[in-house]
Amino acid sequence: MTRFSALNLFTKALGGHKGWQEQWPTAEPKASYDAIIVGGGGHGLGAAYYLASKYGITNVAVIEKGWIGGGNTGRNTTIIRSNYLYDESAHLFDHAVKLWDGLSQELNYNVMYSKRGVLMLAHNVHDVQSFKRHIHANRLNGVDNEWLTPEEAQAYCPPLSIDPNARYPVMGAALQRRGGTARHDSVAWGYARGAASRGVDIIQNCAVTGIRRGPDGAVEGVETERGFIAAKKVGVSAAGNSSVLMQMAGLRFPLESYPLQALVSEPIKPVFPCVVMSNTVHAYMSQSDKGELVIGAGTDQYVSYSQRGALHIIEHTLASICEIFPIFRRMRMLRSWGGIVDVTPDRSPILGKTPVPGLYVNCGWGTGGFKATPGAADLLAYTIAHDAPHPINAPFNLERFRTGRLIDEAAAAAVAH
Repeated sequence: MTRFSALNLFTKALGGHKGWQEQWPTAEPKASYDAIIVGGGGHGLGAAYYLASKYGITNVAVIEKGWIGGGNTGRNTTIIRSNYLYDESAHLFDHAVKLWDGLSQELNYNVMYSKRGVLMLAHNVHDVQSFKRHIHANRLNGVDNEWLTPEEAQAYCPPLSIDPNARYPVMGAALQRRGGTARHDSVAWGYARGAASRGVDIIQNCAVTGIRRGPDGAVEGVETERGFIAAKKVGVSAAGNSSVLMQMAGLRFPLESYPLQALVSEPIKPVFPCVVMSNTVHAYMSQSDKGELVIGAGTDQYVSYSQRGALHIIEHTLASICEIFPIFRRMRMLRSWGGIVDVTPDRSPILGKTPVPGLYVNCGWGTGGFKATPGAADLLAYTIAHDAPHPINAPFNLERFRTGRLIDEAAAAAVAH
Protein backbone atom coordinates (compact mmCIF):
# COMPACT_ATOMS: atom_id res chain seq x y z
CA MET A 1 0.00 0.00 0.00
CA THR A 2 1.40 3.40 -1.01
CA ARG A 3 1.86 5.73 1.95
CA PHE A 4 0.57 9.25 1.51
CA SER A 5 3.10 12.01 2.14
CA ALA A 6 3.86 15.51 0.90
CA LEU A 7 6.74 14.19 -1.21
CA ASN A 8 4.56 11.40 -2.59
CA LEU A 9 1.78 13.82 -3.58
CA PHE A 10 4.28 16.22 -5.20
CA THR A 11 5.93 13.45 -7.19
CA LYS A 12 2.62 12.05 -8.43
CA ALA A 13 1.44 15.53 -9.37
CA LEU A 14 4.44 15.94 -11.68
CA GLY A 15 3.31 12.77 -13.44
CA GLY A 16 -0.28 13.87 -13.86
CA HIS A 17 -1.37 11.83 -10.83
CA LYS A 18 -0.96 8.62 -12.80
CA GLY A 19 0.09 5.36 -11.22
CA TRP A 20 -1.82 5.63 -7.95
CA GLN A 21 -2.80 2.26 -6.52
CA GLU A 22 -6.51 1.55 -6.01
CA GLN A 23 -7.64 2.34 -2.49
CA TRP A 24 -8.80 -1.22 -1.91
CA PRO A 25 -9.23 -4.14 -4.32
CA THR A 26 -12.58 -5.53 -5.37
CA ALA A 27 -12.80 -8.85 -3.54
CA GLU A 28 -14.81 -11.93 -4.38
CA PRO A 29 -16.07 -13.96 -1.40
CA LYS A 30 -14.10 -17.00 -0.34
CA ALA A 31 -15.74 -20.17 0.93
CA SER A 32 -14.87 -19.43 4.56
CA TYR A 33 -13.32 -16.86 6.88
CA ASP A 34 -12.23 -16.71 10.50
CA ALA A 35 -14.65 -13.81 11.01
CA ILE A 36 -17.28 -11.94 9.00
CA ILE A 37 -18.41 -8.37 9.63
CA VAL A 38 -21.84 -7.56 8.22
CA GLY A 39 -22.03 -3.87 7.38
CA GLY A 40 -19.58 -1.75 5.40
CA GLY A 41 -19.92 1.51 7.28
CA GLY A 42 -17.35 3.12 9.56
CA HIS A 43 -18.15 0.80 12.47
CA GLY A 44 -17.90 -2.40 10.44
CA LEU A 45 -14.82 -1.42 8.44
CA GLY A 46 -13.16 -0.14 11.60
CA ALA A 47 -13.84 -3.42 13.42
CA ALA A 48 -12.23 -5.35 10.56
CA TYR A 49 -9.26 -2.99 10.61
CA TYR A 50 -8.70 -3.43 14.35
CA LEU A 51 -9.14 -7.20 14.14
CA ALA A 52 -6.29 -7.25 11.63
CA SER A 53 -4.05 -4.55 13.09
CA LYS A 54 -4.42 -5.26 16.83
CA TYR A 55 -5.30 -8.94 17.06
CA GLY A 56 -3.69 -10.46 13.98
CA ILE A 57 -7.00 -11.83 12.65
CA THR A 58 -6.64 -11.08 8.94
CA ASN A 59 -8.83 -13.78 7.38
CA VAL A 60 -11.83 -11.45 7.65
CA ALA A 61 -14.56 -10.36 5.24
CA VAL A 62 -16.63 -7.19 5.40
CA ILE A 63 -19.93 -7.78 3.59
CA GLU A 64 -21.92 -4.75 2.47
CA LYS A 65 -25.26 -4.89 0.65
CA GLY A 66 -24.55 -1.63 -1.19
CA TRP A 67 -21.37 0.38 -1.53
CA ILE A 68 -18.84 1.29 1.13
CA GLY A 69 -20.08 4.22 3.21
CA GLY A 70 -23.45 4.31 1.43
CA GLY A 71 -25.50 3.91 4.60
CA ASN A 72 -25.52 6.08 7.71
CA THR A 73 -21.77 6.71 7.54
CA GLY A 74 -22.26 8.87 4.45
CA ARG A 75 -25.60 10.34 5.57
CA ASN A 76 -24.89 11.95 8.93
CA THR A 77 -23.87 15.41 10.14
CA THR A 78 -20.42 14.27 11.39
CA ILE A 79 -20.60 15.64 14.93
CA ILE A 80 -18.09 14.32 17.49
CA ARG A 81 -18.45 14.77 21.25
CA SER A 82 -18.33 12.80 24.50
CA ASN A 83 -20.19 15.05 26.99
CA TYR A 84 -22.74 12.41 27.99
CA LEU A 85 -24.18 12.33 31.50
CA TYR A 86 -23.82 8.77 32.75
CA ASP A 87 -20.46 7.23 33.61
CA GLU A 88 -20.86 4.35 31.17
CA SER A 89 -21.72 6.66 28.27
CA ALA A 90 -18.98 9.16 29.07
CA HIS A 91 -16.35 6.39 29.14
CA LEU A 92 -17.64 4.88 25.90
CA PHE A 93 -17.77 8.08 23.87
CA ASP A 94 -14.57 9.53 25.34
CA HIS A 95 -12.78 6.33 24.30
CA ALA A 96 -13.88 7.20 20.77
CA VAL A 97 -12.80 10.86 21.04
CA LYS A 98 -9.32 9.79 22.17
CA LEU A 99 -9.05 7.53 19.13
CA TRP A 100 -10.32 10.29 16.82
CA ASP A 101 -7.38 12.44 17.92
CA GLY A 102 -4.74 10.29 16.23
CA LEU A 103 -6.85 8.50 13.62
CA SER A 104 -5.49 10.34 10.57
CA GLN A 105 -1.93 9.48 11.55
CA GLU A 106 -2.76 5.86 12.31
CA LEU A 107 -4.59 5.29 9.03
CA ASN A 108 -2.25 7.50 6.98
CA TYR A 109 -5.47 9.01 5.65
CA ASN A 110 -6.81 12.48 6.42
CA VAL A 111 -10.18 12.03 8.16
CA MET A 112 -10.30 15.83 8.64
CA TYR A 113 -11.00 15.70 12.37
CA SER A 114 -11.55 19.31 13.43
CA LYS A 115 -11.65 20.06 17.17
CA ARG A 116 -13.68 23.21 16.69
CA GLY A 117 -15.84 22.73 19.82
CA VAL A 118 -19.45 21.72 20.42
CA LEU A 119 -21.68 24.37 21.97
CA MET A 120 -24.95 23.15 23.54
CA LEU A 121 -27.48 25.91 24.12
CA ALA A 122 -29.65 26.35 27.23
CA HIS A 123 -32.97 28.12 26.63
CA ASN A 124 -34.72 27.77 30.00
CA VAL A 125 -34.06 27.11 33.68
CA HIS A 126 -34.34 23.36 33.21
CA ASP A 127 -31.71 23.45 30.44
CA VAL A 128 -29.36 25.48 32.64
CA GLN A 129 -29.69 23.06 35.54
CA SER A 130 -29.36 20.01 33.27
CA PHE A 131 -26.23 21.25 31.49
CA LYS A 132 -24.50 22.27 34.70
CA ARG A 133 -25.22 18.78 36.02
CA HIS A 134 -23.64 17.41 32.83
CA ILE A 135 -20.58 19.59 33.32
CA HIS A 136 -19.99 18.39 36.88
CA ALA A 137 -20.55 14.74 35.91
CA ASN A 138 -18.22 15.08 32.92
CA ARG A 139 -15.43 16.58 35.00
CA LEU A 140 -15.69 13.71 37.48
CA ASN A 141 -15.12 11.36 34.53
CA GLY A 142 -12.21 13.37 33.13
CA VAL A 143 -14.25 14.70 30.21
CA ASP A 144 -13.82 18.37 29.34
CA ASN A 145 -16.94 20.54 29.54
CA GLU A 146 -17.47 24.12 30.72
CA TRP A 147 -20.27 26.62 31.25
CA LEU A 148 -20.50 29.82 29.20
CA THR A 149 -22.69 32.86 29.79
CA PRO A 150 -24.81 34.10 26.86
CA GLU A 151 -22.19 36.75 26.10
CA GLU A 152 -19.37 34.19 26.19
CA ALA A 153 -21.36 31.85 23.96
CA GLN A 154 -21.87 34.62 21.40
CA ALA A 155 -18.17 35.52 21.54
CA TYR A 156 -17.37 31.88 20.78
CA CYS A 157 -19.96 31.72 17.98
CA PRO A 158 -20.61 35.27 16.67
CA PRO A 159 -23.65 34.41 14.45
CA LEU A 160 -25.56 33.31 17.56
CA SER A 161 -28.41 35.62 18.63
CA ILE A 162 -28.76 36.19 22.37
CA ASP A 163 -31.80 38.46 22.17
CA PRO A 164 -33.49 38.11 25.60
CA ASN A 165 -36.92 38.69 24.03
CA ALA A 166 -36.65 35.75 21.64
CA ARG A 167 -39.10 32.86 21.95
CA TYR A 168 -36.18 30.65 23.00
CA PRO A 169 -33.66 33.04 24.60
CA VAL A 170 -30.12 31.75 25.08
CA MET A 171 -29.50 31.60 28.84
CA GLY A 172 -26.03 30.05 28.54
CA ALA A 173 -24.31 27.10 26.96
CA ALA A 174 -22.14 24.09 27.71
CA LEU A 175 -18.95 23.87 25.66
CA GLN A 176 -16.81 20.82 24.96
CA ARG A 177 -13.73 22.16 23.21
CA ARG A 178 -12.48 18.71 22.13
CA GLY A 179 -15.72 18.15 20.26
CA GLY A 180 -16.01 18.92 16.59
CA THR A 181 -16.46 17.27 13.21
CA ALA A 182 -14.75 14.89 10.79
CA ARG A 183 -15.19 13.96 7.13
CA HIS A 184 -17.51 10.92 7.06
CA ASP A 185 -16.46 9.58 3.66
CA SER A 186 -12.79 9.79 4.58
CA VAL A 187 -13.40 7.77 7.72
CA ALA A 188 -14.97 4.91 5.74
CA TRP A 189 -12.34 5.07 3.01
CA GLY A 190 -9.46 5.25 5.47
CA TYR A 191 -10.62 2.21 7.42
CA ALA A 192 -11.37 0.31 4.18
CA ARG A 193 -7.91 1.07 2.82
CA GLY A 194 -6.22 0.12 6.08
CA ALA A 195 -8.17 -3.10 6.48
CA ALA A 196 -7.66 -4.20 2.87
CA SER A 197 -3.93 -3.61 3.10
CA ARG A 198 -3.84 -6.09 5.99
CA GLY A 199 -5.62 -8.83 4.07
CA VAL A 200 -9.29 -8.12 4.80
CA ASP A 201 -11.70 -8.82 1.93
CA ILE A 202 -14.18 -6.01 1.31
CA ILE A 203 -17.19 -7.39 -0.54
CA GLN A 204 -19.66 -4.81 -1.85
CA ASN A 205 -23.11 -5.22 -3.42
CA CYS A 206 -23.64 -8.50 -1.60
CA ALA A 207 -26.66 -8.54 0.70
CA VAL A 208 -26.83 -11.02 3.56
CA THR A 209 -30.05 -13.05 3.27
CA GLY A 210 -29.66 -15.37 6.26
CA ILE A 211 -27.52 -16.31 9.25
CA ARG A 212 -26.95 -20.05 9.45
CA ARG A 213 -26.77 -21.80 12.82
CA GLY A 214 -25.59 -25.34 13.48
CA PRO A 215 -27.24 -28.14 15.49
CA ASP A 216 -25.62 -26.75 18.66
CA GLY A 217 -27.11 -23.31 17.99
CA ALA A 218 -23.78 -21.68 17.20
CA VAL A 219 -23.12 -19.59 14.10
CA GLU A 220 -21.86 -21.42 11.04
CA GLY A 221 -21.81 -18.52 8.60
CA VAL A 222 -24.03 -16.28 6.49
CA GLU A 223 -26.21 -16.81 3.44
CA THR A 224 -25.68 -14.09 0.82
CA GLU A 225 -26.80 -13.20 -2.68
CA ARG A 226 -23.58 -14.86 -3.84
CA GLY A 227 -24.01 -18.04 -1.85
CA PHE A 228 -23.11 -19.33 1.60
CA ILE A 229 -19.96 -18.04 3.34
CA ALA A 230 -18.76 -19.97 6.38
CA ALA A 231 -17.39 -18.37 9.56
CA LYS A 232 -17.36 -19.29 13.23
CA LYS A 233 -17.61 -15.63 14.24
CA VAL A 234 -20.02 -13.08 12.76
CA GLY A 235 -20.24 -9.46 13.85
CA VAL A 236 -23.31 -7.47 12.81
CA SER A 237 -22.84 -3.72 12.49
CA ALA A 238 -25.70 -2.73 10.21
CA ALA A 239 -27.27 0.33 11.87
CA GLY A 240 -30.98 0.69 11.00
CA ASN A 241 -31.21 -2.84 9.60
CA SER A 242 -29.75 -4.56 12.67
CA SER A 243 -33.08 -5.92 13.92
CA VAL A 244 -33.77 -7.49 10.51
CA LEU A 245 -30.43 -9.32 10.58
CA MET A 246 -30.94 -10.43 14.17
CA GLN A 247 -34.28 -11.97 13.17
CA MET A 248 -32.37 -14.05 10.62
CA ALA A 249 -30.57 -15.65 13.58
CA GLY A 250 -33.81 -16.16 15.49
CA LEU A 251 -33.31 -13.22 17.86
CA ARG A 252 -35.77 -10.46 18.64
CA PHE A 253 -34.06 -7.20 19.58
CA PRO A 254 -35.47 -4.15 21.44
CA LEU A 255 -34.92 -1.82 18.49
CA GLU A 256 -37.01 0.61 16.49
CA SER A 257 -35.78 2.21 13.27
CA TYR A 258 -36.60 5.80 12.37
CA PRO A 259 -35.70 8.18 9.54
CA LEU A 260 -33.28 10.94 10.58
CA GLN A 261 -32.98 13.93 8.26
CA ALA A 262 -30.32 16.50 7.48
CA LEU A 263 -29.79 19.23 4.91
CA VAL A 264 -27.17 21.69 3.68
CA SER A 265 -27.28 25.27 2.47
CA GLU A 266 -25.58 26.99 -0.40
CA PRO A 267 -21.86 27.48 0.32
CA ILE A 268 -20.64 30.71 1.89
CA LYS A 269 -17.32 31.99 3.21
CA PRO A 270 -16.19 30.75 6.68
CA VAL A 271 -18.53 32.33 9.20
CA PHE A 272 -19.54 29.56 11.60
CA PRO A 273 -16.59 28.49 13.77
CA CYS A 274 -18.01 25.60 15.80
CA VAL A 275 -20.88 23.12 16.20
CA VAL A 276 -24.03 24.45 17.88
CA MET A 277 -26.75 22.16 19.22
CA SER A 278 -30.14 22.96 20.71
CA ASN A 279 -32.27 20.20 22.15
CA THR A 280 -35.15 22.50 23.04
CA VAL A 281 -35.74 23.53 19.43
CA HIS A 282 -34.42 20.24 17.96
CA ALA A 283 -31.73 21.60 15.65
CA TYR A 284 -27.97 21.61 15.33
CA MET A 285 -25.57 23.12 12.83
CA SER A 286 -21.96 23.38 11.70
CA GLN A 287 -20.18 24.63 8.57
CA SER A 288 -18.43 22.20 6.24
CA ASP A 289 -15.03 22.79 4.69
CA LYS A 290 -16.85 23.49 1.41
CA GLY A 291 -18.73 26.34 3.10
CA GLU A 292 -22.15 24.70 3.36
CA LEU A 293 -24.15 25.05 6.57
CA VAL A 294 -24.80 21.46 7.65
CA ILE A 295 -28.08 21.25 9.56
CA GLY A 296 -29.46 18.27 11.44
CA ALA A 297 -32.98 17.61 12.68
CA GLY A 298 -34.58 15.28 15.18
CA THR A 299 -35.90 11.86 14.25
CA ASP A 300 -39.25 11.50 12.52
CA GLN A 301 -42.13 10.35 14.73
CA TYR A 302 -42.86 7.17 12.82
CA VAL A 303 -40.87 3.97 12.40
CA SER A 304 -39.63 3.31 8.89
CA TYR A 305 -36.80 1.80 6.86
CA SER A 306 -37.02 4.68 4.37
CA GLN A 307 -34.08 7.02 3.82
CA ARG A 308 -36.53 9.88 3.35
CA GLY A 309 -38.41 11.77 6.03
CA ALA A 310 -41.39 14.07 6.46
CA LEU A 311 -41.26 17.65 5.19
CA HIS A 312 -42.67 19.16 8.38
CA ILE A 313 -39.61 17.99 10.32
CA ILE A 314 -37.36 20.00 8.00
CA GLU A 315 -39.67 23.02 8.23
CA HIS A 316 -39.60 22.94 12.04
CA THR A 317 -35.81 22.62 12.07
CA LEU A 318 -35.27 25.55 9.69
CA ALA A 319 -37.68 27.72 11.67
CA SER A 320 -35.58 27.02 14.76
CA ILE A 321 -32.32 27.78 12.95
CA CYS A 322 -33.72 31.09 11.69
CA GLU A 323 -34.70 32.07 15.21
CA ILE A 324 -31.37 31.26 16.81
CA PHE A 325 -29.32 32.57 13.89
CA PRO A 326 -31.35 35.39 12.21
CA ILE A 327 -28.32 36.23 10.05
CA PHE A 328 -29.00 33.09 7.98
CA ARG A 329 -32.70 33.70 7.23
CA ARG A 330 -32.07 34.49 3.56
CA MET A 331 -29.88 31.46 2.96
CA ARG A 332 -31.01 28.93 0.36
CA MET A 333 -31.06 25.23 1.08
CA LEU A 334 -29.48 23.02 -1.59
CA ARG A 335 -30.48 19.47 -0.68
CA SER A 336 -31.78 17.25 2.09
CA TRP A 337 -31.47 13.55 2.79
CA GLY A 338 -32.17 10.95 5.43
CA GLY A 339 -30.63 7.95 7.14
CA ILE A 340 -32.08 5.09 9.19
CA VAL A 341 -31.24 5.12 12.90
CA ASP A 342 -31.88 2.17 15.19
CA VAL A 343 -33.03 3.24 18.64
CA THR A 344 -33.19 1.26 21.90
CA PRO A 345 -35.65 1.96 24.73
CA ASP A 346 -32.94 3.66 26.82
CA ARG A 347 -31.30 5.38 23.82
CA SER A 348 -27.96 3.68 24.53
CA PRO A 349 -26.28 1.18 22.19
CA ILE A 350 -26.04 -2.61 22.40
CA LEU A 351 -22.43 -3.65 21.90
CA GLY A 352 -21.29 -7.16 22.75
CA LYS A 353 -22.16 -10.84 22.58
CA THR A 354 -25.60 -12.23 21.77
CA PRO A 355 -27.25 -15.41 23.12
CA VAL A 356 -26.10 -17.14 19.91
CA PRO A 357 -22.51 -18.44 20.26
CA GLY A 358 -20.24 -16.75 17.75
CA LEU A 359 -22.69 -13.93 16.95
CA TYR A 360 -21.78 -10.41 18.04
CA VAL A 361 -23.72 -7.18 17.58
CA ASN A 362 -23.07 -3.45 17.47
CA CYS A 363 -26.36 -1.57 17.17
CA GLY A 364 -28.81 0.85 18.76
CA TRP A 365 -26.69 3.98 18.43
CA GLY A 366 -29.64 6.17 17.52
CA THR A 367 -28.37 9.60 16.46
CA GLY A 368 -24.94 9.09 18.04
CA GLY A 369 -23.32 6.49 15.81
CA PHE A 370 -20.80 8.57 13.86
CA LYS A 371 -19.15 10.16 16.88
CA ALA A 372 -18.53 6.69 18.33
CA THR A 373 -17.04 5.23 15.14
CA PRO A 374 -13.43 4.45 16.18
CA GLY A 375 -14.41 3.52 19.74
CA ALA A 376 -17.28 1.23 18.74
CA ALA A 377 -15.13 -0.41 16.06
CA ASP A 378 -12.27 -0.98 18.49
CA LEU A 379 -14.53 -2.47 21.16
CA LEU A 380 -16.39 -4.71 18.69
CA ALA A 381 -13.05 -6.05 17.46
CA TYR A 382 -11.95 -6.68 21.06
CA THR A 383 -15.18 -8.51 21.85
CA ILE A 384 -14.92 -10.71 18.74
CA ALA A 385 -11.23 -11.47 19.30
CA HIS A 386 -11.64 -12.35 23.00
CA ASP A 387 -15.22 -13.70 22.87
CA ALA A 388 -15.82 -11.39 25.83
CA PRO A 389 -16.61 -7.67 26.16
CA HIS A 390 -14.10 -5.00 27.12
CA PRO A 391 -14.84 -3.30 30.48
CA ILE A 392 -15.90 -0.17 28.59
CA ASN A 393 -18.62 -1.88 26.55
CA ALA A 394 -19.56 -4.54 29.13
CA PRO A 395 -22.47 -2.43 30.51
CA PHE A 396 -23.97 -2.07 27.01
CA ASN A 397 -25.19 -5.64 26.86
CA LEU A 398 -28.50 -7.08 25.81
CA GLU A 399 -29.17 -8.39 29.31
CA ARG A 400 -29.80 -4.93 30.71
CA PHE A 401 -33.27 -4.95 29.18
CA ARG A 402 -34.05 -8.06 31.22
CA THR A 403 -32.38 -7.02 34.49
CA GLY A 404 -33.44 -3.36 34.37
CA ARG A 405 -29.89 -1.97 34.63
CA LEU A 406 -30.60 0.57 31.90
CA ILE A 407 -28.31 3.41 30.81
CA ASP A 408 -31.08 5.91 30.28
CA GLU A 409 -29.66 8.57 27.97
CA ALA A 410 -33.09 9.34 26.49
CA ALA A 411 -33.24 12.74 28.15
CA ALA A 412 -29.70 12.98 29.48
CA ALA A 413 -28.01 12.88 26.06
CA ALA A 414 -29.13 16.46 25.38
CA VAL A 415 -30.03 15.70 21.78
CA ALA A 416 -33.29 15.14 19.99
CA HIS A 417 -33.82 11.38 19.75
